[in-house]
Amino acid sequence: MSVRTVTHLNFRGQARDALHFYRQALAGQLTLVSYGDAGQPGLAADPSHVIWGQVATDAGFHVMAYDVQADLPWNPGENAFFISLRCDSEDEARTLWNALGEGGTVREPMGPSPWSPLYGKLEDRFGVIWLIDVAVAYR
Repeated sequence: MSVRTVTHLNFRGQARDALHFYRQALAGQLTLVSYGDAGQPGLAADPSHVIWGQVATDAGFHVMAYDVQADLPWNPGENAFFISLRCDSEDEARTLWNALGEGGTVREPMGPSPWSPLYGKLEDRFGVIWLIDVAVAYR
């Protein structure tokens, strides 16, 4: 089993700028998917806002970020971060999903997403929000 814990930062319209900054500062590889690219432009205040993005370096640094949907509250300290678990297989993702979801609330059911064959969001019984997906190369 190989699971990586990745910090997932949440913004309101600043995710693209933040990820570009981290890419430059840390000499990483940048991947961005906008709400428009993902076919979900109505979820964001602007379809160019980031629905999924990341910066990763060969040295092991990894951060993910997105712009919180327009209909959700956000300010620094509210919906400010998630814990993202990037799994190597669907079985691994489902096992973690079931374990962490015990006594919790499903925020977004597991299913395919524009960046992963299996993705879901849940809030555990302590109020921590987890993103669980299968890590694949984004094209």
